[in-house]
Amino acid sequence: MTPDKKTVEALVEIITREVLLAMIEQEEKNKDPEGATCVLEVADGLKVKTCFDNAGHVISAGAERLTSTVGVIPDDKSLAGMIDHTLLKPDATADKIAQLCFEARKYHFASVCVNPTNVKLCADLLSNSDVKVCTVIGFPLGATSTEVKAFETKNALENGATEIDMVINIGALKAGDNELVAHDIREVVSIAHAADALVKVIIETALLTDEEKVVASLLAKEAGADFVKTSTGFSSGGATVHDVALMRRAVGPDVGVKAAGGIHTHEEAEQLVAAGATRLGASAGIKIIQADPTESKQASGSIPPAKSY
Repeated sequence: MTPDKKTVEALVEIITREVLLAMIEQEEKNKDPEGATCVLEVADGLKVKTCFDNAGHVISAGAERLTSTVGVIPDDKSLAGMIDHTLLKPDATADKIAQLCFEARKYHFASVCVNPTNVKLCADLLSNSDVKVCTVIGFPLGATSTEVKAFETKNALENGATEIDMVINIGALKAGDNELVAHDIREVVSIAHAADALVKVIIETALLTDEEKVVASLLAKEAGADFVKTSTGFSSGGATVHDVALMRRAVGPDVGVKAAGGIHTHEEAEQLVAAGATRLGASAGIKIIQADPTESKQASGSIPPAKSY
């Protein structure tokens, strides 16, 4: 059986990535700090290297430009199962959060994404369901200290969160302080993974250059994050096809890419999935899936969606 063109292209991209990494790792092996474990990633002409001590703490992180582009687009999935049904407005009441959870149960969204103060209520309302509880850490600016983000993460997990969306230290990234960015991510990942929770790292693409987006994505991957995420939805822009494709090339096929911010239609969602998104953050989840006849048939009746950001 002759493989189709898409399969061949995916295999070529994977092989190219592995060969390139092997070549660079051979060059780098004598440069690692003594007693350190270092992780190297290459994408979109950038090499990012992060080194950890025996306790798993970041001791160095750096980035430099190369000349390679690789990446893989994931398989298609049901849209409803890819959507984090989101309500992050500061004036969200308990009634609106309850409505959000009701909708998430009915339409089988991947999760509800809410502010930390609403995690416990969501965990109670969604017990014995297939819907996860996602919350945001260091939100929306990413400017709190690592220690504060770590505490927020622990508190959210204790209250029932199973997915953590954290905002990176954007100012540190733009200043080239990759060690601080990596340390920030690593601490949250360590705490969350100890509780079997996923971590999605928000890099806030609207504030970054393409090179910074690639560096942030690779740092998140090296620090053990499960997803990279485009946006908080509270900055100057949201998810774009360009940014999702760029992030997908950066992290390769094994890390999730979450597109969030400004997704309002089924068409927009499909375009982002085609570009490489494996999760979508949206407050318009019901509107998005009801434009899909398959999803509409699965969920009978009409429920007005909770108004959210």
